[in-house]
Amino acid sequence: MAPAAEHLATVLVCCPDRRGLVAALAQLLYGHGVNILDADQHTDVPAGKFFQRIAVDLSEMHTDRLTLERALSEVAERFEMRHRIEYADRPKRMAILVSKYEHCLQDLLLRHRAGELACEIAMVISNHADLAPVAQFHGLPFHHCPIVDGDKLAQEQAVNALLDAAKVDLLVLARYMQILSSGMCERWQERVINIHHSFLPAFVGGRPYHQAHRRGVKVIGATAHYATPDLDEGPIIEQDVMRVSHRDSVGDLIAKGRDLERVVLARAVRAHLEDRVLVYDNKTVVFA
Repeated sequence: MAPAAEHLATVLVCCPDRRGLVAALAQLLYGHGVNILDADQHTDVPAGKFFQRIAVDLSEMHTDRLTLERALSEVAERFEMRHRIEYADRPKRMAILVSKYEHCLQDLLLRHRAGELACEIAMVISNHADLAPVAQFHGLPFHHCPIVDGDKLAQEQAVNALLDAAKVDLLVLARYMQILSSGMCERWQERVINIHHSFLPAFVGGRPYHQAHRRGVKVIGATAHYATPDLDEGPIIEQDVMRVSHRDSVGDLIAKGRDLERVVLARAVRAHLEDRVLVYDNKTVVFA
């Protein structure tokens, strides 16, 4: 029988590669009565970086969570680790930001209803009112936060107030057609996932399908990445492509691309929610 969620956790570490890392973490967990269910690791040899994801069972732990966290912090300091521990009984709270396109929003909400996304959806926020009925159909709060007189800073402040009040952990830009400010990106660093309708780094910015059509590409793609102050240059989480031909119009590319956008965004969101992503040097390690 699988352990209950209250007994499951995930430990994630990133640090300079050196001997003894795996043993130190395994000994620490064993010493606290923590059972390792699964462990995956990766070493970036040129960068000299080590990454590990450890799924653990806490049901027989003979200390408490705070003691375990302190012990992990001590080992992390010794090995210069970035680390965190995520508990399965503390599901992440997610907010979805949209504009007028509904395909990614609808897909995420249906996947959540089907149990594919382990999170709580706190709300849907939009700079337009068009998709309020979609949120209402799914029983979710909808907040219309328009940009008044071009004042994007005031709009972002209103959005942040909503997010803070709801204790949101993750923002998903489901075709949110606004560029986040540097301050917003930094405040939500590694917690904002954007879907870009192009196989980055090709065709950054606006109207990428039009750019692709003009270039006569034979594949189109979609990219999910963490948003950073550098437009469309954040760490890439997930990508996919689809073949197209000279017979496809811009409209055809847009229609085909929407299928990719749905799937790629959902994969990236799921990976983040399942604590399978580690970020370094503007890249990611995404564990299977």
